[in-house]
Amino acid sequence: MPPEDDEHRVHCRLDELLAERGMTLTRLAEIVGVTVVNLSVLKNDRARAIRFTTLTAVCEALDCEIGDLLVIAE
Repeated sequence: MPPEDDEHRVHCRLDELLAERGMTLTRLAEIVGVTVVNLSVLKNDRARAIRFTTLTAVCEALDCEIGDLLVIAE
């Protein structure tokens, strides 16, 4: 049986990547062109979907690969 929509194991490492780069969520939002609220939803593992364009822009801004940002939690 598939998990409920809010029961997923995908973990977003946005906090860790921002800390490593000395960047704030607000600055990332400015660079990427999305709201801080939307990035916060992603950062707190509450996102149910993400557009490929947003995902690409976040990875480019953080100079990382998708697998650095999104991981499967144990």
